[in-house]
Amino acid sequence: MAKLEAVLWDVDGVIAESERDGHRVAFNLAFEACALPWRWDEARYGELLRITGGRERLRHDMKSRSDAPVLADQREALVREVHAKKNAFYAALVQAGKIPLREGVLELMHECRSRGVRMGIATTTSRSNVQALMQTHLGAAWEDWFAAVVCGEDVRSKKPDPEVYLRLLSTLGIGPLQAVAIEDSPGGVAAARAADIPVVVTRSDYFADAAIESAIAIGPGLHQRSGWRPSLRIAGGVSGRVGLDDIEAWCAQMDTVSDHP
Repeated sequence: MAKLEAVLWDVDGVIAESERDGHRVAFNLAFEACALPWRWDEARYGELLRITGGRERLRHDMKSRSDAPVLADQREALVREVHAKKNAFYAALVQAGKIPLREGVLELMHECRSRGVRMGIATTTSRSNVQALMQTHLGAAWEDWFAAVVCGEDVRSKKPDPEVYLRLLSTLGIGPLQAVAIEDSPGGVAAARAADIPVVVTRSDYFADAAIESAIAIGPGLHQRSGWRPSLRIAGGVSGRVGLDDIEAWCAQMDTVSDHP
C-alpha cells in the first residue's frame, strides 16, 4: 500500500445521517408544495435508496403511480419541479440544525487537515445539497477543506458506476492505492472498489443490515472503537474514536472483509 494521500468522503449516510430525516422529509414537503398526494414513509424511502440519485428515485416511483403524468415530457417537468423544491426544503432543514454531522466525522476531518492528508467528496447528491450541509457545519469557506468535490451533476453515470471516484483520482493526480473511500452503502462500496480504491464502511441507519463486499474495514461509525472488523484496540486511539492512524493501518494491511447480516 502506497502512502495515504487522500480520504474520499461519501456524503449521505457517511458525513451525516441525512436520508431519513433530511432528504425523505424534504421530498414529502415538496410533494405537498406541488399539491401531490404522494408521501414516502421510512420503509418506502428505504426501498427507493436502492435507486441512486434523487431524480432517479422520483422517476422510478412514478412508474408505480396511476396519477403520475403519462407523457414523458410532462413527467420529466414534474421531476424537475419536485426536485428543485425538495432541494430548497433540504437546505432549510440543514440550516435549522435538523441534520447534524455524524459523530467522529468532524474530528477526522480536522485530523486530515492538520496532517496534510487531502480530502475529497464523492457523492451522487446535488452540489446544492452538499453546499447546504457543508456550509452550515464548516462555514462559508467549506470548499477550502476539500481538494476536489464531485457531485451527482458532475458525472454521466452515478454509483455503483466508478466514474465519480475515477474523476476524483484524476483531479487529485493520485493512484487508487493512495486513497481510501469512506462509504455506507453497497452501491457506494461497489463504485469505489470498481475504481480499485480501498473502502472503509461506516454503517448508517438505512444500510445497517446491508450486505457489504470487500471492504478493508466495517464498523458502526467513526465515533467508537468497538464493533469494528478488523478489530481495533478498545483502549487508546484518539479520544476513543477512529483516527487517521487506524485508517492508515487498515490500508497497510489491506485485508478485505465482507459482512452479510
